[in-house]
Order: sequence, then C-alpha cells, then structure tokens
Amino acid sequence: MQAPTNILMGLTTTEVQERLQKYGPNVVPQRQFSFRHAVITRLWEPSAWILEAALLVEILLGKTIQAGFIVLMLLFAAVTGAIQAWRSDKVLKTLTNQLTLTVAVKRNNHWQHVSATQIVPNDVISLNNGDLLPADVQLLDGTLEVDESSISGESRAIRHQAGELVYAGTEIKSGHGLAVVVSTGKHSRSGKTISLINQSSAPGQLQKLLSKIIGYLAILDTVLAIVLVLTAIIRGANLITMLPFLAMLFIATIPIAMPSSFAVANSVEAKQLGQTHILVSDLSGIQAAANLNLLLIDKTGTITANQPTVVAMHNFSQYSDRELICWATSATNQQNASVIDAAILNYARQQAVNVQVPAHFEPFNSQRGYSEGTVLADQPINIKLGAYQRLYQLDQDASKLTNQIDFSRGRTVALLVNDKLVALFIVEDQPRPDSLQAIKKITDRGVKVIMLTGDNQKTAATVAQQVGLTGNVMPFNTLTADTDPQQLAGITEVIPEHKLAIVQRFQKLGYVVGMTGDGVNDAPALKQADVGIAVQNAVDLAKRSAKLVLLKPGLTPIIQILDSGHRVYQRMMTWTITKLSRTAELTMLLTLGFLIWQLIPLSLNAMILVAILNDCVTLVLGTDRTHITYHPERWDLRRLSKIAGVLAIGWTTLGMGVLYEALHRGLTPGQISTVLYCYLIFSAMLTILMTRTTKPFWQQRPSNSVIIAITINCLITAGLALTGLGIAKISLSYLLVTLAIVLVMGGLLTIIQPRQD
Repeated sequence: MQAPTNILMGLTTTEVQERLQKYGPNVVPQRQFSFRHAVITRLWEPSAWILEAALLVEILLGKTIQAGFIVLMLLFAAVTGAIQAWRSDKVLKTLTNQLTLTVAVKRNNHWQHVSATQIVPNDVISLNNGDLLPADVQLLDGTLEVDESSISGESRAIRHQAGELVYAGTEIKSGHGLAVVVSTGKHSRSGKTISLINQSSAPGQLQKLLSKIIGYLAILDTVLAIVLVLTAIIRGANLITMLPFLAMLFIATIPIAMPSSFAVANSVEAKQLGQTHILVSDLSGIQAAANLNLLLIDKTGTITANQPTVVAMHNFSQYSDRELICWATSATNQQNASVIDAAILNYARQQAVNVQVPAHFEPFNSQRGYSEGTVLADQPINIKLGAYQRLYQLDQDASKLTNQIDFSRGRTVALLVNDKLVALFIVEDQPRPDSLQAIKKITDRGVKVIMLTGDNQKTAATVAQQVGLTGNVMPFNTLTADTDPQQLAGITEVIPEHKLAIVQRFQKLGYVVGMTGDGVNDAPALKQADVGIAVQNAVDLAKRSAKLVLLKPGLTPIIQILDSGHRVYQRMMTWTITKLSRTAELTMLLTLGFLIWQLIPLSLNAMILVAILNDCVTLVLGTDRTHITYHPERWDLRRLSKIAGVLAIGWTTLGMGVLYEALHRGLTPGQISTVLYCYLIFSAMLTILMTRTTKPFWQQRPSNSVIIAITINCLITAGLALTGLGIAKISLSYLLVTLAIVLVMGGLLTIIQPRQD
C-alpha cells in the first residue's frame, strides 16, 4: 500500500477505509479476566490459610463431616470473591470503552478530530503538550519533551526532534508538532491499550478504617484465645481438640466477605455513574466523595461555558486593527486550537481578517504564559499572545498604556509585537446557566466551594457573585497560613503549578479536598486531591490522573458523585457496625460459655454456617436502599464502636440467658449448639435491618436483594434446625421461642441504641 502523494495533505477517505480494512482499528486487545485464576488467588491468602490449617486438623482427627464444612466455606469465600471481582472488572471495562482519546488528524486536506481508534498508518496528526500518544508516530516537525516511563521506566523526559520515532502510550510533557502515524494497535511497539482508565487503585480511607477495625478485633481474639488456652491447660483439657475451635474464633473476625462487599458497593455506583456520563477510574474516589467538605473548581469550562468570545479590543499602536488581528492569529494554534485561540480566530473571521500562517510557531506554555509566532516581512516580526498579567512585564510602558482599562469585564489577552504591547483583547466567558443552581446544591450539602482562576481579582469577583459564591476573592500570592478557606469565594492569578500547592495546603488543614481540572499541569493536583475530577474538555493526561472523568459539561454531575459517595458510605457503615457487633457477640459467647460452663457452646459445623450465611447477606448490602445525608460524613471510629458496643452487649447478655436456660432444661450439647446457632443467625439478620437505617427498622424497607437474602438465611436456619441436617435437631417450640425473644430484644435495642446521624 503506497503512501499518499503529498503526505501533508493527509489521507483521503478511500485511503483511510483501505487501511482500516487492512490493519484494523487502533485498539489493543485487553487481558481477559480469568475466573480460575481469581479463585486460586483467593485460596492462597492469609484468611484462607487459617481455614486450611483448621481443615488439616480436622482431617488428622478423622472428622470428615467437619472437614467437608470447612471445604465448603473455603470454596464459598473464593468463588463469591471471584464472582464479584468479575462483575467489577466487567463494569470498569464497560466504562473504559466509553472513553477513548480524540486526535486532531488531517484528512482530505482538512483538520478534524476523530476517535483514536480510527487512526491508521500514514495519518498526519497534530500533537500538543498533555496528549497521550495513540500510536507509534514519526515526527515531521517540532520538538517534543516526552515522558516515556510507561514503556522504558525512565522518569526523565526525553527530547524528540523531527524525524525521530515516538511510541504509543507515552505522554507529551511539552512541545508541539506534526507527526505521521507509523504503527497502530497491536502492531505498535508498546502494545498498550489506548484506554484512559487505570483499573487498579490504592485503598481508600474507608478500607483503611475497616482494616484498622479488623486489626483491633484480631487483637481481641488473640487475647481471648490465650485466656482459653490457659484455662484449658489449668483444667487439663485436650488442646488438640481445641485447635479447630480456636481457628474458627479467628475466622469469625476475618472479613472474608469484605473485598467482595466493597466490589459490589463500588461497582454498583460506578455503573450508575457511568450511565449518567461520569466515568470512574479509581473506586476510592467514590468513597471519598462522602467525606468531601471542600471543592476547588476551575472557572473556565466548569463554572463558565468555555466558549469565550472577544468582546472588545484596545489598540495602543500605530498599526491598524486589521493588522494586529492578523498578527494575533499567527500566535494561535491553528491545527489544535485552545479556547482562547478559538476566540481570537473567530474574532478574525467576524472582522473578515485573513488568518496569518506563521513561519515559526511555539505553542502556549503555562510556565511562560504565552504562545509565540514569527511573521516574515521585510524583517522577521515576533508576535506574543498571552495573559496580560504575565506579558506586561516585558514592556515597561505597558502599565501606562493600560491604566484606563477596565479589567473586570473578562480575561485580558495581551498582544506584543517585538516585545512591545500593542493591543489588548477582552475575552469574556459567561457562566453556564446551571452553575448558580449547581453550586447552591453543592454548598447545601456542607461542601465549601472555592473558585480557582488565572483572571484578575475584579473579573473573578464578578463571576463569583454571579454564581452565588460567598467570601473573599484573593490573589494566590496573598494567601497566608492563617487564611481560612471558609472565608474564601475564589483564588485569583492562579497558574496550573499553584493548584498542587493549594490542594496540599487545605489537606494539611484537615479538609477532604475535591478538585476539577483540565490541563496537563493540573494532573499532579488531580492525583493529589481526595476526589480528583477531570472535566469534559480535559487533556488526556488530566483524565488519566483523575479519579473521576466527566463526559458532560458543568457542575451538576458533581452532585451525583456526592450522592454515590453517601450511598457507599451508608452501606459500608451497615457492614462495619454489624461486623463489629456480631464478632464481639460471637467471641464473647464462646469464651464465656467455655469459662463458666466448661463447654464449647457452638459446634464447628454451626460456626461455619454462621460465617457463611452472614456473609451471604453482606454481599448484597452493596445494592441496598439508602438515604442521602446533606452533610459530609466522618469516619468516626469511636461513634461506630459505641453503636456496635450497645448492640453487642445487648445481644451477648440475651445470648448468655439463652445458654443458661438451655443448660437448665437438660438439652444435649448438640442441641445447645443448634439453639445458639439459630439465635446468632436471627440476631445477626435483625442487626442488619436495624443498622441500615437511622429510623426504626420496620419503617424503612430494604432492597429486594437484602430481603431475599435475609429470608433465605432464616429459612435455611429453620430447616437445618428442624431436620437435624448437619447439626443437632431441635423442636419447633425452641425455634419459635428463640425467634420471639430476638424480635423483642431487637425492638428494645432499636429504641436505646445511639443513632448513626
């Protein structure tokens, strides 16, 4: 297949179709999820090792039925965990496929933006800082600083000149140029997918909190195990026969269902957000949204419509307006225009001024604050176009020329010719119609909103007032350690490099910080923020650094992110409180039963059934109905422990009464175990219903999945107890009495337990 006659004209539609047919779309097949590998992985981890040790003991003791129950529990944990991992993987891949790179490509001698999946070899594309390379390319002109750490591990940016190859998956840190596509998809050197979504994420604050809780429970179990062993030694009991019991004491604490519960809760919300055009690249971002109490938002493109127009031009030179407008276009990126470039180019068209193609062009760089073009005349003319706050320093007469200008109307773009200020363009970007209402809804949820902008103080104050932001509007360089974020409406004269410092400053003050961003230099701040949000028009690198990516403009989607965070929080708080109370109840009943009556009151079979049936319900909590709270949540371990403690004391006290009554009625040890097993299941199911709502449990209906899981657990428990399958048989009267006293105690605990809100 031959290259086009004039490569700079781009491919024709026919040539593109031929290459697509030959080389296929520019995609790399993703590694498929392996269910078998997921199961095996879960059979070789610390929580499984304890079960496997107990299994080995049971086999050595010749207890095949008990060994079978342990195998069942191992397979249950591994298979259910693998199923939820598969579902989570499926959701994230579905969301990932909705977001691919777009590329500025020249075809039929016209520049257009297409999906990166549709580029083919010999396509001519335009590259800018912040882009991710969608394919292997050869530079035709320009100079690029490229981060190649994704393929070479080298953290230092590499400079590439015209004629050199740059590979797919790398990131352009700075520079601009044209390139021709060499290899696409699986034929590229890196063989990387062009997806922006990073499907691995670090643990969020909620996982860290729950891991800490489990650690405390493990310490409690260790202390109780030591007490039991010492007591057994004093009494001369057989320690070998106690090993399975001690192992199961720890199993009662280990959160076998925690990873699966998190997968369900997060994937449910990720899928729902995806349906509303919000992509989730890091699941911890959803969880942190429940705690979000400070949100930093860009003015341009988030609060405003990101469709700036030139509303005024001030000419300070002897040149005509038409000459200056023409020269200004030479300092714009005509192949891949920014919003300011587009405003200048549109203004030129409105004034019927021809666009000037520069002899040399340097794109906008945030470090210097302007773009630059060279126009050839009798002598080369240097044109600079950029923010007035940065460019006025190059001309000592600038302040004198502009002292009568009203800078509050909008963004002020300066035009310099040979480093002399010759004109100002006043570029105005109106707030989006929905910004005022969206900001009010966000602040009503207890989130402080602060606007970040590179504009001057007067312009920012005007916009802040229009969208209902209250407080002071201050330049970045006037912020001090004593500046209270609650007194701020906006921070002005912010360059992208300042944003990371702002996020870190407020995090050190104890805030959970969210941030919106769109530029390559926003990436570090987006990654640092607890809830980093890339907006619709963000560059590729910003999208990959953020935890969430908006596919539609404006602030309204952020409200949906907050709601999702609160739903995850409520479901996981139910899991946490029930786990704390149930674990404390079980371990205390087992320990006190052994110490007081020299009896292990729960058989190994019954203990395994308790663990499996309880986890079946926790797996579906991620789908439960919740209520949205209108204030940021706090992971308050003391408050959670207080709620769980009241429940644990109440249920343990009643459980000791059940054991005492069963012993004095002459039940066999097996029957005592079955009665206690029924009591533990019934009380656990009721605890879930009680802790999932701040209202009395009978006033708020759970989701259908939770109702079904609880009903099935209770029916299985009743069926096993009445038939004697796997456990000792008891009469219907014992079963009904146990259920009745659980319901009575549940009503009492509902009245006296501390509320979650």
